[in-house]
Amino acid sequence: MKTVVCPEPGRLEIVSRKRPEAPASGWVRLAVSRVGICGTDYHIFEGKHPFLEYPRVMGHEISATVIEGGPGTRLAPGTLVVINPYLSCGTCVACRNGKPNCCTAIRVLGVHTDGAFCEEIVMPEQNLYPAGSLSPEAAATVEFLAIGAHAVRRSRVVRGARSLVIGAGPIGLGTAIFSRIAGHEVRLLDTSAERLAFGTDALGFAPGILADGEAAEAIARATDGEGFDVVFDATGNAASMERSFAHVAHGGTLVFVSVVKDAIRFSDPEFHKREMTLVASRNATREDFDHVIASIAEGLVPVEALVTHRTTLEGAVRDLPRWAHDKSGLVKAVITVGSA
Repeated sequence: MKTVVCPEPGRLEIVSRKRPEAPASGWVRLAVSRVGICGTDYHIFEGKHPFLEYPRVMGHEISATVIEGGPGTRLAPGTLVVINPYLSCGTCVACRNGKPNCCTAIRVLGVHTDGAFCEEIVMPEQNLYPAGSLSPEAAATVEFLAIGAHAVRRSRVVRGARSLVIGAGPIGLGTAIFSRIAGHEVRLLDTSAERLAFGTDALGFAPGILADGEAAEAIARATDGEGFDVVFDATGNAASMERSFAHVAHGGTLVFVSVVKDAIRFSDPEFHKREMTLVASRNATREDFDHVIASIAEGLVPVEALVTHRTTLEGAVRDLPRWAHDKSGLVKAVITVGSA
């Protein structure tokens, strides 16, 4: 089968690999349909991922069609599924408490183990969710949108709250969409006027706030000087994460959607006087995937606007390196693998 491999940073090649054999008990063999290209994939290509071994087959935002199931599986051949790419151990403290998204031994498809930049894969049936009425392309957007949906659920903030999403990349935009679905009054903050304009023109959000020297004044005007009830930082930038504390209203919540290797420092008096809640959000769970699938089916998620670039397995060898450096107009790129 055709497979795109990153043998070392800065190089992609398409090779022929053996197709998966008949699946074991509880596992399913799948024909990959569509794969989204994630920021993590660009980082892997550029050699910026700190815990990755090469060569690696990338790809964890996946829709696929069931070919055959191993003993004990129930999904019928031909079923279009969304893949949850987080492989958990099932026995650690997090898994025992219903949080496989932060399993102590988690392995993410396309990062810790080979992913879906190929024609076929095998996965545990428990990681496969029927896509229902979704198209293959829409189904391939579910995983990255579930990251934002999980962050919004983690915030536990009620309808009518004022929400600020910092970082208008794919994860931030997904967070903003699900914050809006939760009934929040959403504003976007970003360093890119282009991304803010996309949020307004293509996704229907209120005019965004440009992260410049006047951002603090703009935030004060937008909130009558009170700050936002909930702030989601999806930048993956330590300086932005540290500044985000100042944007939270007294009694409000700050959610870190992205993760960085740096230490995050903040003023304890400022933190305490607000009686803020600080929340980490990692990956997503079945509940979030189901919420996203249902929301897309209900027409609440403008998938057609989010997918801005498309390519094929062969084309990805050329296009992914180009998009890694030229992200003008790029929100989400999707690779078409199978015809289904």
